[in-house]
Amino acid sequence: MNTRILTLSVASAAILGLAACNSGAETEAPAADAAATDTAAVEAPAAATGTVVTVAQGNPEFTTLVSAVQAAELVETLNGAGPFTVFAPTNAAFEKIPAATRESLMAPAGKADLTGILTYHVVPGNVSAAALAEQITAGGGSATLTTVQGGTLTARAEADGSITLTDAAGNTSRVVQADVAATNGVIHVIDTVVMPG
Repeated sequence: MNTRILTLSVASAAILGLAACNSGAETEAPAADAAATDTAAVEAPAAATGTVVTVAQGNPEFTTLVSAVQAAELVETLNGAGPFTVFAPTNAAFEKIPAATRESLMAPAGKADLTGILTYHVVPGNVSAAALAEQITAGGGSATLTTVQGGTLTARAEADGSITLTDAAGNTSRVVQADVAATNGVIHVIDTVVMPG
């Protein structure tokens, strides 16, 4: 039970961290113009200024993510030592999910599903964009990432130099900003919410 709570907390913190890093990092992964548009208003400091949760809370592009982490009661966990690698969806990414589904997940009855989704965005350890690119190269074009939720994401390098993630359902998300630093990990901003299945 404690392990499950810790895992969920870590995942939430990682997600918040990614969101926070998104607003504070200036290093961007190469991305298509459409992907860059999703994060055009996101600004971030060059150095880590707080945990992934703190960084996310200070970024207006991650209000939905922060609300989700709070609803799943993962704030305290994600403020932990880590380190966490969080693939953080922006508000625009969450808006791609039908409103009724979002409302259902944010309701008390949806807490378990919400927690599973949030922890699916978190990978243990501090995986920089450069380290991820090395894993993809070593894997012959793809790398399998095991998430805190227990599922996997497949990372690939695209022809334009950007990195994409494919979730368990076969949906694809693009990293639109990489290496946003937090004191307990790193955040990579993504343009689509990934789903565990």
